[in-house]
Amino acid sequence: MPTVREIEQALFRLAPKEGAMDWDNVGQLLGDPDREVRQVLVALDITEAVADEAIAQGCQLIVSHHPVMNCKWLPVQSVRQDTPQGHLLLKILKNDLSAICMHTNLDVAPGGVNDALAAALGLEDPGPLEVTDGICRVGHLSSPMPFQAFAQHVCRCLRANGVRYAGAEGPVQKIAVGGGACADYADAAIAAGCDVFVTSDLSYHEFLDAEGKGIRLIDAGHFPTEDPVCAVLVEYLCGQFPGLDVSKSASHREVIQYYVEGE
Repeated sequence: MPTVREIEQALFRLAPKEGAMDWDNVGQLLGDPDREVRQVLVALDITEAVADEAIAQGCQLIVSHHPVMNCKWLPVQSVRQDTPQGHLLLKILKNDLSAICMHTNLDVAPGGVNDALAAALGLEDPGPLEVTDGICRVGHLSSPMPFQAFAQHVCRCLRANGVRYAGAEGPVQKIAVGGGACADYADAAIAAGCDVFVTSDLSYHEFLDAEGKGIRLIDAGHFPTEDPVCAVLVEYLCGQFPGLDVSKSASHREVIQYYVEGE
């Protein structure tokens, strides 16, 4: 069976480390590189529930998209049992688990986060929205769709609990997508002549400004826009290491719920 190090090397062939942003932390972040791996759990995030699931299944490794530590929003300053982050890290280490995280390098990689999102929405001929960093994708629907119907399509395809959207009604066909927080690419979507930009974590002002710029926006949530890549990772690892038991987390799901007053 492969070691953690060998699995990390395989994942870097899918999403080279050089593609990661300079603030990011990717690769093996916890555990023994020489540990033999028989069972892997894949999840978008490494949460307490995911760690418990991996332990219960007898896994040796968790592979996630979001780094479990040392990234710009979750720097490790201490590892203490009485803090949420410390408690999680100690649980992983005490149970001899390893963690490999593929983040912004997986965002830009061909076949990674954004290609998985484009595929989930049924976009044809997706390509990079911007050549410079290659994070977002742009593609076409096979035939035009009313904007509100497309918003419903996005919600259903991504199994989101709800989506936020804004923009004028009318047919849409050319679509830009950015998994996770990609609001900074709205102007690029406009410049490319897109009818809609699907991303997440949009602010009130970003919705407001887009109306004047002539772009329709759909915020489908951070988890729903990135979770499709987990199935890609499962399939990839199974192909690279026949006989390795790889599964997607059943416990990790969208944390944000919506209450909508009856229409």
